[in-house]
Amino acid sequence: MAAKTILSVEQIESLTGGDRNDLCEAAEAAIAAGGGFGWLKPPPREVLENFWRGVLLVPERSLFVGRLDGVIGGSAQLMRPTRNNEAQAHAATLTAIFVAPWARGHGLGRALVLATENAARSEGFAVLNLDVRETQTAAIKLYESLGYVRWGSHPRYARVGNAWVGGYFYSKELLMDSEVAAQERLP
Repeated sequence: MAAKTILSVEQIESLTGGDRNDLCEAAEAAIAAGGGFGWLKPPPREVLENFWRGVLLVPERSLFVGRLDGVIGGSAQLMRPTRNNEAQAHAATLTAIFVAPWARGHGLGRALVLATENAARSEGFAVLNLDVRETQTAAIKLYESLGYVRWGSHPRYARVGNAWVGGYFYSKELLMDSEVAAQERLP
């Protein structure tokens, strides 16, 4: 009988050397497989390490990592609006989500999305937004299965090689209007 894979997701505030290496390797694999949250080819390791250090320094961002058997195989970020953006203070963004090819098929992407949603909801955000390339069909299927609603598209969302790639914009209501109104009355 095969050993059961242990899946976990956690929000982290610092990276140990081993975790930083796992995160960089997972990101490099995802980028090389075409799911690199903006990158088209893996950058030099130093650039990737600096990217992750930078994510952890930005107060408006929270980093979530997904592990399979203790090894980081994916991540997601919760991005809050800037403090001066009062008109959109109700909405956060799920961004920079990826799962390394070797970690796919175990529910890690789903777990990362749900953990990010739960964090946004617990912070009182009423809406969670995201965007994705139209070529990311597995991610699109996941988002739609979790209740995200496509509200727009952009035919020139990304440029890959010499071709334009379209993209889609999604949102999900996390809190009902009555819950938002109740929170606004709190001291």
